[in-house]
Amino acid sequence: MPLKPPPRTLAVLPVKSFGAAKQRLGAQLGTGARQALAQAMFSDVLGSLRHVDGIEAIAVVTADRVAESAAFGDRVLVLPDTEETGQSQAALIGVQWALAHGFERALLVPGDTPLLDPGEVQDLLDIGEERGLRAVIVPDRHGTGTNALLLSPPDAMEPSFGPGSRERHVAGAAAAGLRYAVEEAPSLVLDVDTPEDLAELAGKLGGQRGHAPMTRGALMQLDRLRVPPPVTADPAPAQV
Repeated sequence: MPLKPPPRTLAVLPVKSFGAAKQRLGAQLGTGARQALAQAMFSDVLGSLRHVDGIEAIAVVTADRVAESAAFGDRVLVLPDTEETGQSQAALIGVQWALAHGFERALLVPGDTPLLDPGEVQDLLDIGEERGLRAVIVPDRHGTGTNALLLSPPDAMEPSFGPGSRERHVAGAAAAGLRYAVEEAPSLVLDVDTPEDLAELAGKLGGQRGHAPMTRGALMQLDRLRVPPPVTADPAPAQV
């Protein structure tokens, strides 16, 4: 028998206007620095999603002209977010587009998780398919928020991001009678909203090479990347 094709999956990437992004970092970063960091993180997330085989297309939902210009490449499209009323409503724009164009699943991810690993995202897609899940909820590092939401079909439940969203998504899935699971993904636990998040990100990128190159570059320009000193070999003993 021929193998059943995988579900058509649309990744939905809501992007807030870069100029208004990351207000809680205002005490540490000026407006231009926050804008540069937000754009760099978005670019890294988008680049990683493009390397996930199970994602057929990526919808960037935004009203930001810079984000729109940066959303280029194969399988990437831009959907206008005319109201800019928040991540959940922006995600719904992508959900509606997915339904109108025959997609069977939607993966909702934020633009501030620059450590996102394509292999881990593919694992989430595979878990959802293999276990017949209608919702896969990926929590943040605090265990209270949601840093990714896989829905099959795309409108299986209404997204409700923000503080306490993990509990809301779990309750919503249970109330709708959906088969769901909460799955942790190490590369998706860290989103950057607070100075503590920024410090955590800088520490992780300082110890990892090849991850989130755009974000790494932005943090280096801001002189916030904590790079450990190189390891040197012990000097050879003097010859007698």
